[in-house]
Amino acid sequence: MKKLIAAFAAVLLLPALFAAGCSKPGAGENTGAPTNEPGLKDAGEVNVYNWGEYIDESIFADFEEETGITVNYATFSSNETMYSVLKTGGSDYDVIIPSDYMISRLISEGMLEKLDFSNIPNSSLIDEQYKNLEYDPTGEYSVAYMSGVVGIIYNTSMISDTIKSWSALFDSKYAGQILMFDNPRDAMAIALLYLGYSVNTTDTDELNAAYDLLLQQKPIKQAYVMDQIFDKLESGEAAIGPYYAGDYLTMRENNPDLKFVVPEEGTNRFVDAMCIPKGAENKKNAELFINFMCSVDAAIKNTDMIWYTTANKEAAQQYAETLDEETAAIMFPPRDILDKSQIYINLPQETLKLYDELWVMLKS
Repeated sequence: MKKLIAAFAAVLLLPALFAAGCSKPGAGENTGAPTNEPGLKDAGEVNVYNWGEYIDESIFADFEEETGITVNYATFSSNETMYSVLKTGGSDYDVIIPSDYMISRLISEGMLEKLDFSNIPNSSLIDEQYKNLEYDPTGEYSVAYMSGVVGIIYNTSMISDTIKSWSALFDSKYAGQILMFDNPRDAMAIALLYLGYSVNTTDTDELNAAYDLLLQQKPIKQAYVMDQIFDKLESGEAAIGPYYAGDYLTMRENNPDLKFVVPEEGTNRFVDAMCIPKGAENKKNAELFINFMCSVDAAIKNTDMIWYTTANKEAAQQYAETLDEETAAIMFPPRDILDKSQIYINLPQETLKLYDELWVMLKS
């Protein structure tokens, strides 16, 4: 992981910008924990459910020192896995960090609590561009955490071609070296983009065409993966696969032969946000945790660890100033990339059912 946090040491010590666990205050803002005093012990717990490799876990100790609340942490590998766990009631969580389209689905199915923003004053530090988006138009259920884009990561020591298109993932010349997303929304989106369709299409013919393309890919792909892609691409076990820009920047540290490209057909831009599941046992503690995560200090630490684009405006501005040109362009994509990017929206129930049916057939 990156070690740029040291570069912020002087900044983080400036009391005008940061207090322990707090962010830069605006006029009249209370940026500390609203109800828990620093150093308070035995203030309960908060159960957090997040993507793998998607947080600086050292901040849990900072949060506990500030609030007295113990963090219990678990990870999931896809939105669909997280949804299944919540839907079946197999585990109880207080804070979850799903992606845009899944947030919309959870809202529509009554699976999220409305947030009490009096416990989340640091939400005012979130950039306005991440508020009241289509997945949560009233802004009552979520607080944006990170954003990024999907692209192709490939090993230049194994592939001499310059990759520009999603077509590379369906090219038999790379047979046995291709990785593909192990979740239906992302895998189908890649096929849809390559075919020139919207990632949010509900057209049955277009979805079946995407399925057919994935079916043709099946015998030449090496594996369906999520977090496993780190080991496979870093070690050279596989040569090419789709994944998230932030994770590429992490992988690049361990294998400088890796390269990232946003295909010419366009891509998915995602926003992940913090939410509270319906019936969470520790709702207030969950809101205090979200508040802490919105602080500039925590946002910079998380950004530095995971290489994604923080939704905290001040943290993003400070962090961008430390980056080289190539890295900045990946973390903060230029307008031409954003203009070709699509954000997932929640799909109608009949389309979700078709997705499930096609995915089961593909994986069988």
